[in-house]
Amino acid sequence: MQNRVLLVEDDDELRQLLARYLTNHGFTVREAANGRDGLALAMGQDCDVVVLDIMLPDISGLEVLRELRASTHIPVALLTARGDETDRIVGFEVGADDYIPKPCNPRELVARLQALLRRIAWDRKADVSATRVYGDLRIEPDQRRIFQQDTALDLTATEYEVLNVLLAHAGSVVRKTDLMQWALGRRLEAFDRTLDMHISNLRRKLGNDDPPRIETVRGLGYSYRVPV
Repeated sequence: MQNRVLLVEDDDELRQLLARYLTNHGFTVREAANGRDGLALAMGQDCDVVVLDIMLPDISGLEVLRELRASTHIPVALLTARGDETDRIVGFEVGADDYIPKPCNPRELVARLQALLRRIAWDRKADVSATRVYGDLRIEPDQRRIFQQDTALDLTATEYEVLNVLLAHAGSVVRKTDLMQWALGRRLEAFDRTLDMHISNLRRKLGNDDPPRIETVRGLGYSYRVPV
């Protein structure tokens, strides 16, 4: 079964280029040239992942993402202007799973989407009875949800992956390079703050404990401290 991608991009030339490339690499592609059409298609749940440009002619991609996150956890990768870190930070805070800088390299886009969808597919094949408990957190793999004191945390697909890896190694240090590979499916590159942004969001959603339950081990990575 082919993976279904919704491509929301107002630049006709770029959108058609990416659509052709994705189609040639085994994806089924639906297209939208503005935010409202993209939002309507995404809300129809007729796609497995959304590629969303931030700069759209009617409503911004960030507003589309906010509305999506109010009702769905569908994976979303943002297309952002290269070097525009503010948009990326806000995008992750709103609930993006990944970002691809523009001008967009079609090969990189395919690799990012394949990694994101592969992680989700792997989890869905996991033992559905393998519920795990870490202090006040409970992982339900069959639902791809993590509960804190019986309340489901509102996590993106990537935040779920990051926290899942940290919990599986609770009490130990997970190197940044390993966490990036295991949770995001790609190598850690210089000046890439994607992982830091996801960690920041997770700390906020977990309640900003003092000391934080996700500890930064300077020069190495992160460690999850199970609260007493």
